[in-house]
Amino acid sequence: MFDLLIQGFAAVLSLKIFLLMTAGVAVGIVFGAVPGLTAVMAIALCLPMTYGLGPAAGISLLIALFVGATSGGLISAILLKIPGTPSSIATTFDGAPMMEKGEGAKALGAGIVFSFLGTIASIAALAFIAPSLAKVALSFGPHEYFAIAVFSLTLIATLSSGSMAKGVFAGVLGFAVSTVGIAPVDATARFTFGNVELNAGFSILTVLVGMFAVAEVIKVAESARHPVDGGAAPQPVKIKGFGFSMAEFLGQIPNAFRSALIGIGIGILPGIGAGTSNIIAYIAAKKRSKTPEEFGKGTLEGVVASETANNAGIGGAMIPLLTLGIPGDAVTAIMLGGLMIHGIQPGPMLFITQAPLVYTIFAALIVSAVLMLVLEFWGLRIFIKLLAIPKHILLPVILVLCAVGAFGLASRIFDIWTILGFGVLGYAFVKAGIPTAPFIIGFILGPMAETSFRRGLQLSRGDYTGFLTNPISGTFLALAVVSIAWQLWGEYRASRGPVTANPLKLGGEE
Repeated sequence: MFDLLIQGFAAVLSLKIFLLMTAGVAVGIVFGAVPGLTAVMAIALCLPMTYGLGPAAGISLLIALFVGATSGGLISAILLKIPGTPSSIATTFDGAPMMEKGEGAKALGAGIVFSFLGTIASIAALAFIAPSLAKVALSFGPHEYFAIAVFSLTLIATLSSGSMAKGVFAGVLGFAVSTVGIAPVDATARFTFGNVELNAGFSILTVLVGMFAVAEVIKVAESARHPVDGGAAPQPVKIKGFGFSMAEFLGQIPNAFRSALIGIGIGILPGIGAGTSNIIAYIAAKKRSKTPEEFGKGTLEGVVASETANNAGIGGAMIPLLTLGIPGDAVTAIMLGGLMIHGIQPGPMLFITQAPLVYTIFAALIVSAVLMLVLEFWGLRIFIKLLAIPKHILLPVILVLCAVGAFGLASRIFDIWTILGFGVLGYAFVKAGIPTAPFIIGFILGPMAETSFRRGLQLSRGDYTGFLTNPISGTFLALAVVSIAWQLWGEYRASRGPVTANPLKLGGEE
């Protein structure tokens, strides 16, 4: 195995491929950092460039784009409070508040370093335990996927800081929005009102850009009408070393390890992706934290959890792609096409018939991770200068880029109107104090839950007990019930606290 890995490094570190990968990581970081542009778009646009390249060079370029774009989202998430990609949604929850508190250097440094470590952890999983993990994922059917989706949806309350009712409302609304379009299984048009543009439903990119980017632009524009303290420019951010201390790094190791496992595990499951794993890892970090009340106010734990998990999903998504020929997310679906263009058929036989190429892919992932670490730290001085650009110049540019990214999805003006509509909804959420994260979770997991539920009923011929008798799905549904009960008990205790304290106080006064 090590001989093959050395051969892979020898191929990847040749001057031509190394320069291609350096350019690929840099372009990927830009696509990840610009709201509205994603890894999917970066790889789709660069895929034709690989036609004239050999298999090793072509696949290495696609992998470099994948790694760079996945990590690049943290830049705008922390600096502008706008997630560059779906995989960096949870990074905004604490990254942006850290920037506002003057800890931007720490947030950026930790995000980059733990993005690198998450990628390396997922590569190790891909290289050593890919076949076994892929077999487990392959055994999952509609019952298991439905139960996992329900369990994930019950975690919405954890992100509902202050009001469980508002969080549940946001999650249900997100689920409802995801049902717009052609229904799964029976292909019935729902909530389209005769508009053919709605047949395909709403894209996650348009929802994400609208709810976060456009809503943030509207919110900042509102505050710009009434500037505080003369609209003082933000203080410059200075990076020393990695931006954080060794003690802080060591203190985050358990959090990073747990988040990496979550990212790898969710990455293996086809169709879920890093857009979900970073939020789930964030929730898990909050549950296990000694100071959960600090989440959402600017804590390093939140940034580490999100960035470790989303990059760990890279190797996780590659596991079913290489071992089973099943893409784990939209990016690996495009990469599957790239492999087949070069005459490579992913599957169990790939490790036998084209073992040198497989280890070239492993080497390309490792080199891309190192390039990402170097280029992002080198480019931080440039990225941070974004803060010096006046808001009245920067925000219109962001809005135009959001519109370009939305239009690039399917070349439809309708998608531009969609991001504006969701921008207004996101702004309304901000004004009403409703959390946005539960809405996104409901929107992402809604289609998976509905499709799996209906397919599960088809398999069991309408028998609902199949979801309970199946060991894996029954376990996850039981955990969902426990999660709901635990949240309700927490709400009950919180509501009882002041009631039990006041009588004692009054009695003492009398």
